[in-house]
Order: sequence, then C-alpha cells, then structure tokens
Amino acid sequence: MIKPKHLNKGDKIAIVSLSSGLLGENSCKHQLSLGISRLKAFGLIPVFMTNSLKGINYISNHPEARAHDLKQAFFDDDIKGILCAIGGDDTYKILPYLLNDQSFIDQVKKKPKIFMGFSDTTNNHFMFYKLGITTYYGPTFLSDFAELDVDMLDYTQHAVKSLFKNDCQIKIKSSPMWYEDRLDYSINALHTPRVSHKETKGYDVIYGSGKIHGKLLGGCIESIFDAYTGSRYKEQKHIYEKYELMPSINEWKDKILFIETSEEKPQPKQFESYIDFLSTYGIFDVVAAVLIGKPADQKYDKSYRKILSKYALKHHLPMMCNLNFGHAYPRTILPYGIKAELDLDDKSLTIIEHMFEREER
Repeated sequence: MIKPKHLNKGDKIAIVSLSSGLLGENSCKHQLSLGISRLKAFGLIPVFMTNSLKGINYISNHPEARAHDLKQAFFDDDIKGILCAIGGDDTYKILPYLLNDQSFIDQVKKKPKIFMGFSDTTNNHFMFYKLGITTYYGPTFLSDFAELDVDMLDYTQHAVKSLFKNDCQIKIKSSPMWYEDRLDYSINALHTPRVSHKETKGYDVIYGSGKIHGKLLGGCIESIFDAYTGSRYKEQKHIYEKYELMPSINEWKDKILFIETSEEKPQPKQFESYIDFLSTYGIFDVVAAVLIGKPADQKYDKSYRKILSKYALKHHLPMMCNLNFGHAYPRTILPYGIKAELDLDDKSLTIIEHMFEREER
C-alpha cells in the first residue's frame, strides 16, 4: 500500500462533500462554525473545496462537481489531508469521473494524502484501495468535528491525534462511554451534551481464541452489499464491475474484515441478509477474522450477535464485536490495508504497522 504522510500542525485540510450536500445548508451554519473552530484547535487550516458548501440539491444533481472537488484537493500541494463532510447514499456516481481521469490516478499515487470518512464513503475507500492507497475509515466534519457539545467527544479527539504521529503500534481501546444519537441537531441543541452511558461490555468475542494477524479491509455493510449486488442502485453494480472495484475473493484472503451498520439501523432480518451474502459469496471462507462495530444506539445488538454467532460457528470464523467504529458514537479510526493484531483472549485490537509513510532521517 502507498501511504500518505501524517499531519502536522499548520497543515491545510480540504473539506469535500462527496455524498450529501448537507453541510452547505443554512440549517447547518452553527455546525459549520463549530467544525472550523475544532479543526483550528488541532492546529489545522480548513479549506472548503469549490462546491462543498453548495447545498443538498446542487451536490445531488452534480456528481461531476463532487469529483472536481476531490481532484482539486489532490492537485493542490498545500493541502495535506482530505476530510469528508458527511456520508450519504450515492457517492458511487463520482467514481467514473475519477477513474476515467488518468492524471488524477497518477497524482493520487504520486502524492497520496490522508483521506478520511465513513458510511457511504466506503465507496471512495474501495476506489482508493483499488489504486493501492491507504485511507482511513473514521470521523467526518459534521458528525464529529461539529459535535454540538462544548467539546468533541474525548474518545474521538484521541483518535484524531493519531493522525499527527506515526507510531508503529497503536492499541485501539474500547471507549469507556457510549453515546446515543441526537434527536435535535438545530442551533437549539448547541452546547448540550449527548445522552451517555457507561460501557459495560467492552469488546466482546463472539467466536475464537488466540492472536490473529491480518490487514484491515471493510466498511459499512450496507455499502458493501449495495456495491456487490446493486440492490439500491443498479448503476452502482455496473460501475463497480466495469472498474473492478470490489475486492476479489483472492484479495479478501487473510484480511481482517471490519463491518458496521448504518444509521438506518437495519432490522435483524435485513441484517442477516447482508451477513448471509458475505457467507454465500465466499468472503467468510477466506478472511482471517471479522470485527463488528457497535450498532447505533445499540439497536438490535442482541439480535445481531445471535445472527453473527450462527455464521461464526458455520465458518469457524473468529469474530469480535462492539468495537467503536462506524455510525455509533464515539468512533475511532481504522486504516485500510494496514496490518493489525486481533487478540481474542485479551479482547484487544492493535495496529502493528506504521499507518503513514516513514520519514527518512
């Protein structure tokens, strides 16, 4: 994998709206201000790409503009990192504009940059993975940097700090607290805390024992399912097949698969259809282990575990659940294509490879 350099204070970071244009709506102005101040508190300089604040309708109707912004961010040498505004449901539409542009592909490989987001951004991560670039499944501008409480959530702040250093071992610990999603994101909720709960389960082993090593690969399970099957948008499957974007069964071999559910909180029957697809397609036969993110608001947690246990036993597949990545709050950062150690006895996950390009001394 080609790795970007880590961030330094004073770096410029681009904000892009590759899925939803929500960040550009007037209703989000208070969040926009918060996110800017939080990035500046990290010593970063936020730079909003040309179309990133043009609102929901414009962003929805102009995938070429979204693609333009990502290109703009990569071709600007002053920009060191790229942060997604939020997720959405159709970022796949920008992929042809990018993958038909050889100059973009060459630039990405020549000058990789930190690219971070989650949810529908899974599509972008798989594109970069196809190009051999390490990206980061983690916080977004609206969901995390624009947190309405007085401060960002501590656990997520700690995760963001890992982008400024290049340790060869990072133990990703369970958050001592988990938080409910907000019902109100308006200015009326400014500086109000989220409803919080003490974490009583921590990481929970569904099946397996011992230590497992493998490179991380995964994302939002709905996005993965949609990309393989075209169940939401038929065009999406055609695009993925044309550019051979989804990993082959051979590519999944010995990976540590990480999956999590979206804010739509799929009912258990729907969730099982996603898991059954991974089983039937053959992914569960070749991966080394599976990590499952805590579901948002812990909705259907017990039902999901029961389903996962059935498939873990069927495939004798090591699984650990209740990790803090994806849609549940708070969230950490998982790097694509980077080696990790899953210790099922210690119930721990450790990144055991430098996440960024090593600097020459």
